[in-house]
Amino acid sequence: MEDDMRIAVMAAGALGGYFGARMAAAGHDVFFIARGSNLEAIRKNGLKVESVLGNLHLPEPNVTDDPAAVGPVDIVLFAVKLWDSETAARSSLPLVGPRTRVIPLQNGVDSAERIAPILGADNVVAGSAYIATVLSAPGVVTHTSQFARMVCGRTDGKPDEGLKAFADAAHAAGIDISVSDGIDRERWQKFVFLVGLSGATATTRQPLGPILADPDTRAFFYSLMSEVVAVGRARGVPIPENFAEDRMKFAETSPPTFKASMLHDLERGNRLELDWLAGKVVEFARPLGIPTPANNAVYAMLKLHRMGNAHA
Repeated sequence: MEDDMRIAVMAAGALGGYFGARMAAAGHDVFFIARGSNLEAIRKNGLKVESVLGNLHLPEPNVTDDPAAVGPVDIVLFAVKLWDSETAARSSLPLVGPRTRVIPLQNGVDSAERIAPILGADNVVAGSAYIATVLSAPGVVTHTSQFARMVCGRTDGKPDEGLKAFADAAHAAGIDISVSDGIDRERWQKFVFLVGLSGATATTRQPLGPILADPDTRAFFYSLMSEVVAVGRARGVPIPENFAEDRMKFAETSPPTFKASMLHDLERGNRLELDWLAGKVVEFARPLGIPTPANNAVYAMLKLHRMGNAHA
């Protein structure tokens, strides 16, 4: 691969916008796929990133709503909402050539498996992103966490030249990135915290600080994560038995204002990723006979909101 990479961001929301902007600022050919008011704002005002790690403004980024206008790229950063995965994967087909690597950086734990049948098992790898971002206005990404980390790897654990080239380029662009030969464990370890954070912040309508400060909500947060650990381990994922305790320590070092994207969506009346977070834990646990009372409660409390206000 050339030193300058062709990268498509599907789509230019909070997460894809952040990592794509960092790569574009480093001189790579980045194509942002966007639609609606976000597309119009980026065309008019460029893409802005307000970040604790340094602000960015791309005045005239490559932005389009048509992946066919971009053509095959080296890397697709696949960062759509979970309910859009299959539809967005089909739209991404023009971006994928024989050497393309598609890296899903979504919430949830089974994105790679969902889109691989559409985009090709050899093209799709797995990924996780650790970052607190929100699309605070059309064309404006606000990043509030001191961390902005990406982990990716093939689900079969094999080395991958294209992935390594991207990791080297991203590292040179100042992105905290690693390639893992145990990406299934990585995905589940992220899923543990994500399910806890999304469930606790969305049901209480509070950020992380107050949840940790109250003994009842703190215990609830811990229970949500413990259930995910139990389900993952029962599915054969090598997560340490005490991993929920590790995540509690991580939570205590996180900003007290930390909110899951699901709470941001709830506050804005948007559709929720509930079915792929707490709902997925409940779904996976049922055939295994593992009780998940905390995640069942989250699902029941938020179920009537999951389609957003537009569908109420």
